[in-house]
Amino acid sequence: MSTFELYRRSTIGMCLTETLDEMVSSEIIGPELAMQVLIQFDKSMVEALDTQVKTKVSIKGHLHTYRFCDNVWTFILQDVVFKYDERQENVGRVKIVACDSKLLV
Repeated sequence: MSTFELYRRSTIGMCLTETLDEMVSSEIIGPELAMQVLIQFDKSMVEALDTQVKTKVSIKGHLHTYRFCDNVWTFILQDVVFKYDERQENVGRVKIVACDSKLLV
C-alpha cells in the first residue's frame, strides 16, 4: 500500500519530523529507522482518518485559488466558515489539499 506524505506537513507531522531529526543528529536512532517511522506515520494517519473520524463538516468561503496537478487538488479559501456538530468556526484563510483515495489501493 502506498501512502501520501500530506500529513507530514501537519503540526503533529512536523513535530515528529523535528524529533526524529534530533534523534538522528544525536545518533539515538539511524536515518533508516527514522524513515520507517515516517512511513508508518503516513499509513497510520490515513487509517485513523478513514476509520475513526465520523464528524461531517460543512465548509463555506471565497475561493481564492485552485489547482489540480498530479491527481492532487489544492484549494485556497478566504473568509471560511466551518460548521459541524451545531458549532461554527470562522477562519481567515484555509488551504485544502485533496487526493484521490483510490490511488492508495
